[in-house]
This record gives sequence, structure tokens and C-alpha cells, in this order.
Amino acid sequence: MKSTQPYQPLLLRILHGLTALFLIAAILTAYWTYDTYDGRWGRISLPTFREIEGIHGTFGLYTLLIFPAFVIYAFHRGQKRLIQPDSCTKLTQVGKPIWWYTLNRFTNTFALLALTFALFSGKMMDSGWLPRGELNHGWYYAHLIAWVVMVSAIALHLLMNARVGGVPLLLSMLNWRFRDKDSPRLWANHLTQWWSSVQRGSWSNWFPSASILTILEWAILVSIAAAWIIPLFK
Repeated sequence: MKSTQPYQPLLLRILHGLTALFLIAAILTAYWTYDTYDGRWGRISLPTFREIEGIHGTFGLYTLLIFPAFVIYAFHRGQKRLIQPDSCTKLTQVGKPIWWYTLNRFTNTFALLALTFALFSGKMMDSGWLPRGELNHGWYYAHLIAWVVMVSAIALHLLMNARVGGVPLLLSMLNWRFRDKDSPRLWANHLTQWWSSVQRGSWSNWFPSASILTILEWAILVSIAAAWIIPLFK
């Protein structure tokens, strides 16, 4: 286990922290919603609170709003934390440090995909289904499955990060100190430079040299866009 705390970029900590905060709140209120309106597969008899479905939807909405920014950061500035073109090959080195780091990259990527599934299935639901007792809709079942997958993904994400970096790595996400190069005063300049590169046509190189990360990033972003657009035509 590492004894020194690694440094995490400030923007990563902010985006990761906000996403995690809203997501955990959504997960907890999702179970409360299930316990209130359903409970067919077991319940713990939480207090009946009819408004919990709307509260869950609000936290889900907050997660959906912040998630695209986190995705863009993860697939660009944080891409080394995700699966790589040679990740499958490195999985053959069982027990070696690179094997654990590769598993960690897989679990990080899996968490992003799981959250995409949870957000998309949630947006496909109608907020009136549960209050009306309509519990057999396909998208409701999909969202229940997404809840289980998301909880599993978070558990794996935490376990693998603890295995790779120990407690110092986990605590590093809660450290608010930042280096000069990470100062929020520089973010506007970084954003301007990025937008200038897009205007110069850098985006045209994304598709011919599409990697697994490029494909996953676009699949997630398209899914998020579809989650907003499809309900408009219901």
C-alpha cells in the first residue's frame, strides 16, 4: 500500500465529486422509491414517503447535467485511467502490478458505462408510472437492473482503486489543495485553446483514427443526447 497521497487534478476532483454526490443521493432515493412503491423482491420497510420519487428524479437530473462534462474530461485529460488498446493483452499478466492497474482501468470504464445505462433508462421512464401502480413497464425493469449494476460498479471502482493505491488514493479525491497549474483562473484560457483547436478542424481527425476510447466516448455522449431527445416524442 502506498504511504504517500497522490495528486489529483482539481477539475477531476470537482467533476468526480459532484457526480459521485448526486449519484449516491440518486441511488439511495431510488431504493427508497422502490421500497415505497414496489418491494416485490424484498424491502426494509422504510417510512412511506410519496414525494421520494420526485426527489430521486431531481438527483438523477443533477447527475445527468454534470455527467457530460465528466465524460469529456475522463476520455481526454483522464484517458490513462480508462481501458487502453493493449488492455486485453495486459490481462494475461495475472498477479503482476500491471494486471491490477489494467483491472482498475476496466472498472473505471465500466462505471461510466453503468452510469450511462442508469441515466438513459431513468429518462425513458414516466414519472407517473409508480404512483399509478404501473410496475410492469420494460423501462422500469431496465432501471431496476441499472440500479443493481451501478451499485456493483461503484463497489468494484472503490475496491480496485483501494487495491491499486490504497487509502491514500481514495483520500486524495477529497483533498482540496491544488497546484498553480490547476488554478481555476486558467480554466477559461484552457477552454478557449480547446475550442480554437476544434474550430481549426482537430475534430476531423477523431473518426479516421477512432480508438476504443473514441468509440466509447461518442457512444456515451450520443446516449446522453438521446436521453434528452427521445422523451420529447413520447
